[in-house]
Amino acid sequence: MELLLMMIYAAICIVIFKLFRIPVNQWSLSTAVLGGIFIISALILGMSYNHPFSSDGRIYFTSSPIIPAVGGLVVDVPVQANTPLKKGDVLFQIDQRPYQFAVEQKKAQLAEAQQAVLQLKAALDAAQSGVEGAIATRDRTQQSYERVVQSNENAKEMGRAGVYSELEVDNRRGQYLTAEAAVATAQAQATQARLAYESEVNGINPTVARVTSELNNAQFELDQTTVRAPSDGYVAQVFLRPGMMANPLPLRPVMVFINSEDRTLAAAFIQNSLQRVRNGDEAEVSFKAVPGKIFKAKVGQIIDVMAQGQLQPTGALIDPQSPERLQPGLTLAKIDITDDMTPYQLPGGVVAEVAVYTDHLHELALLRKVLLRMSSWMNFVFLEH
Repeated sequence: MELLLMMIYAAICIVIFKLFRIPVNQWSLSTAVLGGIFIISALILGMSYNHPFSSDGRIYFTSSPIIPAVGGLVVDVPVQANTPLKKGDVLFQIDQRPYQFAVEQKKAQLAEAQQAVLQLKAALDAAQSGVEGAIATRDRTQQSYERVVQSNENAKEMGRAGVYSELEVDNRRGQYLTAEAAVATAQAQATQARLAYESEVNGINPTVARVTSELNNAQFELDQTTVRAPSDGYVAQVFLRPGMMANPLPLRPVMVFINSEDRTLAAAFIQNSLQRVRNGDEAEVSFKAVPGKIFKAKVGQIIDVMAQGQLQPTGALIDPQSPERLQPGLTLAKIDITDDMTPYQLPGGVVAEVAVYTDHLHELALLRKVLLRMSSWMNFVFLEH
């Protein structure tokens, strides 16, 4: 911009010298040079503060490294390079057989676990029946023992000898105590069977819950053998071929997916040139890839952080003399283009020149627009590499 201003001023001086036939001497040249320095400096300072310009504009985009969640042999790569894709479209396919086998194995284990639950229910029913049988046996032996004792007591009250001998009474008593112990054993077994059957995790048998979780994990891994597009976009380069191995570790992407929804034009300004810029201010953009064309835009957002000030947890203290922090840093502003860009081929990463026009000193905004257009016309002059 400074060179363009000097060229314009020099052209004006030549016209004035020729038109008014001003003699060329040390006084006239000194006056022209000093006046040019003062005028151009005032214009540059006024424009830089009120209508900042950046030659460091760029279209930024995000890329997603594609790393499979599971490893295996690649059997199919249907995607083609630079072909538009929708979210969920298949990128490549890993051999499903090992993971399908794992799913079938877990399904069989789940069936066994569910069958075991039915067996636990049957064991609980049997244990409860055993308790009822033990109680009935105890009651019967208890009644038999009590009848023997009562008969001997009745005989003694009538002055006769006992109907049953002491040995038989002891035998009946022993049978009753044995039946009583059998009831306690049967009740303990029933309690154990009930605990085994009724133990639950979120209302599900623990073994069934564990195998179900393993089955879900195996099904998830099976689903991950089909790698899909994370969003709308395309794959820039496809080097993956069937027969290659794709593994999650080490973390090495097998392809790079370009997101088509996250393109952003941002311009870098020096720190003291954005003091009067506000969101929504008018802006104009000139792309080197589109010579002679000026696009209308506006300031979408001024990013309020810079890379030179970021801190991340590390094992080292802040070093103010580090090369990263010695640089003053530039401030990024997001620029929203309002013109239709569809007729133009502007790949992600193209550079641009951006001029922002604030509400101050509108006369200088006109000069900034003229200089931007002259710079855009200069883009017609280029050499092929």
